[in-house]
Parts: sequence; structure tokens; C-alpha cells
Amino acid sequence: MSPQEICQNIAQNIQKVMRGQSAAIRKLLAAFAGGGHVLLEDYPGTGKTTLAKALARSIAARFRRIQFTPDLLPSDILGVSIFNQQYQSFLFHKGPIFTNILLADEINRASPRTQSALLEAMAESQVSIDGENRQLEELFFVIATQNPVESRGVYPLPEAQMDRFALRFGLGYVTPEEEVAVLSDQRTVHPIDEIKSCVSKDDVLRLKRFVSTVRISDELRRYIVDIVRATRTATGVSLGASPRASIALMKTAQALAVFDGNDFVTPDHIQEIAVSVIAHRMVMESQARFSGRTAEGVVEDILKVIPVPA
Repeated sequence: MSPQEICQNIAQNIQKVMRGQSAAIRKLLAAFAGGGHVLLEDYPGTGKTTLAKALARSIAARFRRIQFTPDLLPSDILGVSIFNQQYQSFLFHKGPIFTNILLADEINRASPRTQSALLEAMAESQVSIDGENRQLEELFFVIATQNPVESRGVYPLPEAQMDRFALRFGLGYVTPEEEVAVLSDQRTVHPIDEIKSCVSKDDVLRLKRFVSTVRISDELRRYIVDIVRATRTATGVSLGASPRASIALMKTAQALAVFDGNDFVTPDHIQEIAVSVIAHRMVMESQARFSGRTAEGVVEDILKVIPVPA
């Protein structure tokens, strides 16, 4: 099975459950294959949790879900050492973060202290507990969700946390026809219960390794850097995107190229994913926000003015 076939098989399998979300699935797989993590920000009931479950089942991966609440502690995520009377020693009990696909549901409901438990895991695929570094699974992917309409009892993600997510995007509402199809699909049983794996974890690991070999020219790497650097001097922006954004944009563009069956990146791949990769890492000035200017709009304007390599 070729890397492109692996991507397309996963996408088609997820589409059996997620009606009308082909663009969102493409973005999710771009981050997944590129080695990043995803923040899904959308209204309740649009299918964020279902999307995460469908991905896990499609690749026969272990899946854990954490419902983030104000009283959640870091140890509830990472695990805890408990004294064992029989052996007269402390034994470590792994937390839900030791999995393949981790769904951090409503992540902004937890305190900053608890949110920070994910920082090291997302950046380095390891956690530090009781003075010891513990490696996570080779296949480790975080999908976090948050609802943009809620303001009570939430803790906005700090910039350092936002920067750990390769992409942020939403699912949005589907068309009336697609929503009718959703109702039809769930007349007797939820389609997620019937979804089967279509690729193995070994296939996925092979795909992730292949993505890093996709060719990207020096001109396109400079194009990526020029786009990201432009956010740091754009009008109305108090904090632009970091070099981590440049890396994420390159890797997700490489993954999109694999999805399309190319062995090289084109400017179209970069432009397609740039807003989802960059916008959430930016901090807008208060006056710019009040005037209706958004980070997404800033990135779109930058894409229009930065010269595209020939």
C-alpha cells in the first residue's frame, strides 16, 4: 500500500461517519501524518469527538478521552505513583496520556496548571514524573477541542500552549442535505460503532516516516519563512508566529503533497494550509480586534502580497 493510498483509505473510512467534512478530514490527516497535533474549535454537536474516534478506529489505535474540568489535576492526565504495601515501594500507574490517540475534550475548562501537563508531551513525546522521563508511544497524537461560545468557567489557552498545536480549525455546519443524511445514518445505530480499521499502525508509522522525505525546494522553504516573518511586523499584530509555525507549515504541506500523490511540495499546498497553521499562534492588538481585524484575515492578506516562487 502506497503512502497516498494509506491517506486516502483513512480519509474515506472517516467520511463514512463524518458527512460533508472532507476538507476538515484532509487537514486532520495533514497534521497527523506531519507529526503535529490539532486543536478543534467549533460549536457543540458538530462532531469533534466523533472525528477523533473515527480516526482512532480507522488505524486500529488505542484511544483515550479526557474530559477537562476545573477540578482536573495533572496527575489525572499523566499518572501517579502509589505505595504498594506488598512490595514496600511506590508503583507508577500510567495516566490516559499513555495512548496513541488522545482526545482532550473541552481543554479550556481546565486550569492553566492542568493544561500545562500536555506541554512536554506534545513537544517532546515524553513526560517527566517523579524526576523520571517516561517516553510516550511512538504513535502519539493529541486532538484537543474547545467551544468558542462559552465564556463562563473557562481558562483561555496561553500562547505557549497554542503554539504546540500544528493546526487549529473548525468543522462547521454541514448542508441541509448532508444533515438529513446524518439523521438517516443514525436511525438504528451510530455509524461509529460499525467503522472498522482500514490500515495498521505499522502503515501509519511508515506514512509518517515517508512524509519527512517529500521534497521541498529551497525557494519554497524561503517562501514559508517569508510568510511567517511577515506576521511579526503586520499592522495590528502584537505577537507574530514563531519559528515553530514555519516548521509546522513545512511538515503539513509535505503531508498534503503525499495526500495528493506528489513527491514534492507546491505553493498551493502551502497556501491551502497556511491560515490553519499560523493564525492561532498570533496575538492581535486590542484596537485591531475591536475594529474587526482577525488573525485569519492578516494571514490571508500576507498570502496575497508575498511573491510566490516561480
